[in-house]
Amino acid sequence: MKFYWIKTNLLIKKLFSKYVWDIPNTENKIYLTFDDGPTPEITEWVLQELQKYNAKASFFCIGNNIEKYPEIFSKVITEGHSIGNHTFNHMNGWKTSTEEYIKNTKLCESEICKLQTPNCKLFRPPYGKIKALQSKKLRQLGYKIIMWDVLSADYDTSISKEKCLKNVSNNVTAGSVIVFHDSVKAFTNLEYTLPKALKILSERGFLFEKID
Repeated sequence: MKFYWIKTNLLIKKLFSKYVWDIPNTENKIYLTFDDGPTPEITEWVLQELQKYNAKASFFCIGNNIEKYPEIFSKVITEGHSIGNHTFNHMNGWKTSTEEYIKNTKLCESEICKLQTPNCKLFRPPYGKIKALQSKKLRQLGYKIIMWDVLSADYDTSISKEKCLKNVSNNVTAGSVIVFHDSVKAFTNLEYTLPKALKILSERGFLFEKID
């Protein structure tokens, strides 16, 4: 049986307070994030769904995918969303040396900069797995490490799409950072969950903002 936090608890946030877990505010703003793209067709579909609600989001992109699909990546930027670094090869920090991890992150950064985006200093570790020294080095390079408050678990093919929706709709509060994935693996759950979540959360008065 798989186990992960759907709603990140206060103890975790306090223990790892140098990471961004949520962005508290009094304006009912929430922050949708999408990991692992850009992915043909799927990322474009996400952009279309967001546009229906004039929603802005943050896309944590894999450098290798940016290199392969620069047109899709450029479309994310053109439509006003923010970009984050998700390493070049979706690296597991716990299984990677700090030197290699930083090198791979910089390689992703170079792909982002090739397309003349603003200096991008948002970073999300793949799998949420990062060593303390890796984190320190990235923060010294000016990165903000963005984790999450609510995990949709759309990537988990063992859960139902209805459960995926509940993971989001039952746990979002003002300031929540919510994780989705614009990937092939997650799309079955994402295709069902995202449109419904946008509708439900919009009806509750939430505003969808990007992370700067």
